[in-house]
Amino acid sequence: MNTTNFQYGSDVLGIGTVIGLASGSLRGSFSPAAEKRIRASQAQVADIVSRQKTVYGINTGFGILAHTKISEEDTRILQHKILQSHSVGVGDAVPTEIARIMLITKIHALAQGYSGVQWETLQRLLWHVEEDVIPVVPEKGSVGASGDLAPLSHLFLPLIGLGEVVHRGVRRPAREVLEQYGLAPVQLGPKEGLALINGTQFILAYAVKGVQRLHNCLEAADIIGAMSLEALTGTKAPFDERLHRLRPYAGNSLVAQRLRFLLGNSEIMQSHVDCGRVQDPYSLRCMPQVHGASRNAWLHLRQLTEVELNSVTDNPIILEEGDTISGGNFHGQPLALPLDYACLAAAEIGNISDRRCYLLLEGKWGLPLLLMRNVGLNSGFMIPQYTTAALVTENKTLCFPASADSIPTSLGQEDHVSMGSISGRKLSQVLDNLEYILAIELMSACQAIEFRRPLKSSGILEAAHEFVRNFVGFASEDRIFAEDIRQLHRIIRDFSFVNYCNRFSRALGIELNAGFEKDFGI
Repeated sequence: MNTTNFQYGSDVLGIGTVIGLASGSLRGSFSPAAEKRIRASQAQVADIVSRQKTVYGINTGFGILAHTKISEEDTRILQHKILQSHSVGVGDAVPTEIARIMLITKIHALAQGYSGVQWETLQRLLWHVEEDVIPVVPEKGSVGASGDLAPLSHLFLPLIGLGEVVHRGVRRPAREVLEQYGLAPVQLGPKEGLALINGTQFILAYAVKGVQRLHNCLEAADIIGAMSLEALTGTKAPFDERLHRLRPYAGNSLVAQRLRFLLGNSEIMQSHVDCGRVQDPYSLRCMPQVHGASRNAWLHLRQLTEVELNSVTDNPIILEEGDTISGGNFHGQPLALPLDYACLAAAEIGNISDRRCYLLLEGKWGLPLLLMRNVGLNSGFMIPQYTTAALVTENKTLCFPASADSIPTSLGQEDHVSMGSISGRKLSQVLDNLEYILAIELMSACQAIEFRRPLKSSGILEAAHEFVRNFVGFASEDRIFAEDIRQLHRIIRDFSFVNYCNRFSRALGIELNAGFEKDFGI
């Protein structure tokens, strides 16, 4: 049974906690202190309205209309209209998990008590999460500057009985679902509409998932790369700790350690210690440097994402003393840059993985050409590498940094924008491709390693190979490899491959990330 063990607006929100709340394995609530802050902030907004003090977004228009005064009686209508007018998203709906994370992170930001929203509004938002009534949010339309205006507007349309939701897997009009539960639309108070749609929660949701998915790909890439190295009778000498002390990047050192553990006590490795080969190709020898650089990029994204998770990103901010500050905490640049960096980091993992796929096909170092004995009649594993080449090239086209561009909006009032929403979506696309690339390398490495029998690899890598063979068998002749790729893609994407390898290594008393857990574990 789920238990309430996170308090919005009071506890520190970490990436693992967000994922737990989104999956339903954790539940959230509001502490009495948070409720007190929320009610006090809303009372300050009511006081501003009653005193007719001019404050942006409370009793003025928005953007270029900031100098247009709104009467006291129209302040509530204004907040209703902003959700309607800013709901201009286009394209496919984002995954429901992304929309759910948007809700969770927005609740946490508003519950800190600097936004002037009603207590009842936050309770309704929590209801959406707990009852799994998830708004439909189009994927395109945000420039990531005044926050993610369009996607957040769609996210909160159901509050006022508009828009659509996904309920029990079915897409339905929000009003129908509210009526089913006997709920009326929320009557938004002054500033609430603006507080709801100002913020970076669309960018942030993609960053959270990007951190989780890229971490899984990095862990998988080390394991799969080690399997390819074994199949190609490469050496583990370049992973010597003494070498990496001389260039002590944290990511490099971690990957070198993981490779040492993954290759430890391997019969295959021991069988060719005096083979006379001087150096391996870079895609084998430089895994600590390449995988490690991507680890460092991942760490940067993780650190900044966790700052954003616990930040207040709407505008204006209502301070405890009743002061208001109209600033730029909604601007997406702090996440846009690391998301673009992470996009490049993910693409490079795919790039080096494709090179290892190619090496496995060359027919060198005792492996058969194209990883089959009878080629000619059979094409062997030639064509799966075409797919990795295509995916790698597609990823390269996605690596142009969205944050390098800015197009003025709101008639020049919002004259520099982050485009961070595009950065987040591009990272997701690159990770989609990377998971397939790694699946194809895993398929090829498992095929190749069987040509080293009866010699065995390390205990961990043998377990990884056995796990794969539960889904995909050895190929002695051509077949439809798309099905094999699909099976292995699934066990990479759902984390089961990495989780299995980690559990097995711990059973052997080996912690692959020992000494690096604080920075590089989630």
